[in-house]
Amino acid sequence: MEIEYDMPGFMRLHKSGRVERFTGTETVPPSPSGDPATGVASKDIVLDPAANVTARLYLPDTAKNNAGKKLPVVVFFHGGAFFLCSAASPMYHRYAASLAAAVPAVFVSVNYRLAPEHPLPAAYDDAFAALKAVVAACRPGNGAEPWLAAHGDASRLCLVGDSAGANMAHNTAIRLRKEGIGGYGDRVSGVALMHSYFWGTEPLASPLDAPFDMDRVWDVACGGRFGRDHPYINPSSSPEEWRQLGGRRVLVTTAGRCWFAARARAYVEGIKACGWEGEVQFHETKGERHAYFLFKPDCDNAVRELAVVADFIRGC
Repeated sequence: MEIEYDMPGFMRLHKSGRVERFTGTETVPPSPSGDPATGVASKDIVLDPAANVTARLYLPDTAKNNAGKKLPVVVFFHGGAFFLCSAASPMYHRYAASLAAAVPAVFVSVNYRLAPEHPLPAAYDDAFAALKAVVAACRPGNGAEPWLAAHGDASRLCLVGDSAGANMAHNTAIRLRKEGIGGYGDRVSGVALMHSYFWGTEPLASPLDAPFDMDRVWDVACGGRFGRDHPYINPSSSPEEWRQLGGRRVLVTTAGRCWFAARARAYVEGIKACGWEGEVQFHETKGERHAYFLFKPDCDNAVRELAVVADFIRGC
């Protein structure tokens, strides 16, 4: 059978359209009665029935034990190169529960359509639909989702993601500023971009080369619809649009050996230079690799990075 694209060990796309995934398919159930390690309860919900967007929702003990207590809301987009994983992936389930407990916050981990079956901008459309649904669910009297209605404070909402999910958080904030949400506005409180997947035709030196041809990864993710310097993948290609990012604060994290470390540093410098009016914070962990905090969640650096993200969300 002829192969259209092979991402060794991760995903294979056949010319027939059949997709094989070799990782990122394992799932764990939610914990409605509370996660044993964190006490955080979780359940799977439908955010937007019309768009068929689902999510895993997390509620920390502090909310369960304080009826009516309003908490910040995190809308989270998982990574996986736009090809892999879900909100139910074991490493993302653990991370979501840990961050929800650390803030504490109501945490909405969004499922979105994966490429290559659903090339971009499908994931971006799902992300924006999820944001609108979360905002609506937090409004008094809506009651569509009781955890969000009772405990979600949409005035303290952060878009958060890692890798491809960080790319999605950025692009969702851009779209928010362009379109707005009726009765809400055009800005979230914060945008946290962890080990962001950004790219471009101009090479930027990183200490560790990506194990894949990242040009080709992007081409397959978007079905060839968007060039490698499109603002979706290279924010610096359109500073006028970047300037309109719909967030009041931005956190960028990376690791010294992350494939995208140079892009993360360029993001921090670029958002300052483009004229965006907001506060940017940067955190780099020396010696670690891309998204290490998912694979080594108990190491000192991962614990420290989780604290940085939690502190950022609390301050928004």
